Amino acid sequence: MVAIRVGEPASGPGVVVNPGGGSLPSRALWLACRGVVRPVVRHYPITPLTMPVASTVVDGLARLRPGPSGVEREQVRLSGFRMEIIRPAGARRALRDGVVMYMHGGAFFLCGLDSHRPVAAALARRTGLPVLNVDYRQLPDTPIDGSIDDCLTAYRWLLGHGVDPSRIVFGGDSAGGFLTFATALRAVEAGLRAPAGLVGLSAALDLDRAAKLDYMNVDRDAYIGLAALGRMARYGAADRADELSPVNGALAGLPPALLVVGEDEVLRYDSELMARRLTAAGVPNTLELWRGQVHAFTSILPNLPESRAALGRVARFVRSRIAAEPVARSA
Repeated sequence: MVAIRVGEPASGPGVVVNPGGGSLPSRALWLACRGVVRPVVRHYPITPLTMPVASTVVDGLARLRPGPSGVEREQVRLSGFRMEIIRPAGARRALRDGVVMYMHGGAFFLCGLDSHRPVAAALARRTGLPVLNVDYRQLPDTPIDGSIDDCLTAYRWLLGHGVDPSRIVFGGDSAGGFLTFATALRAVEAGLRAPAGLVGLSAALDLDRAAKLDYMNVDRDAYIGLAALGRMARYGAADRADELSPVNGALAGLPPALLVVGEDEVLRYDSELMARRLTAAGVPNTLELWRGQVHAFTSILPNLPESRAALGRVARFVRSRIAAEPVARSA
């Protein structure tokens, strides 16, 4: 059941986790996003020719950050893409004990292992479990459907290595939140068992830009604009936007879900719509609205006070889902 937002009518699902507002560091991030990132994101000409340029710049900046501490990494290469397994240092937990399969965000053409290693490492440390960080193919090399295929291949890889679905939780931010739900839907459609749980962080779940035109957060969002969302959908999904959008999928076969989003994000629309449709389909879910936080705050700066708190809540959800469904062992 979806919790009702504190102080609001029952028509607005969600619970405000930090009703007092953001910390000074998160406020500084909001101002930086509003004043610096917003003009770039809203005016950058997103085309198949410019996507690789933006990707190169973002990857270069990500490599300047110091690597996360307290974890060990193992590289994995599959056909066409790569992954890495991040484990808490000294805790050689087997994948069969439980694993988070994480899909990074980046509008389906940005980011990768380097940019999202800090948040994946934070989840590994907090859950005590391995995190499989998936570097799926992106635009312009493949449309969104190809990204879903790669994530499904990663899931099959886990299953092929003896990991029971009841020991796997999918998670991702922004476009990775889209892939979290889309991959679970594709897995069920392919006759596979669903994972134990789903976590969407500022998840993009509805590619229909027109549906958000009158949404209250169109001008409130710190940096994400509808035009950019529309271009992403046009190049990534063409005329299949409605078909590919997870909010339009057969949701009844999905496991319990946790949705975390900034209260003023334009993609709050997607999380609220998904929460309502999951509830209608009988799927347990929780929607958390974080006041004063920018889009994908948990992956931009995982060490923000609010990011640490949100990731701690994600870790508790992950552990509860894996503990809730014990693996049936043969004699």
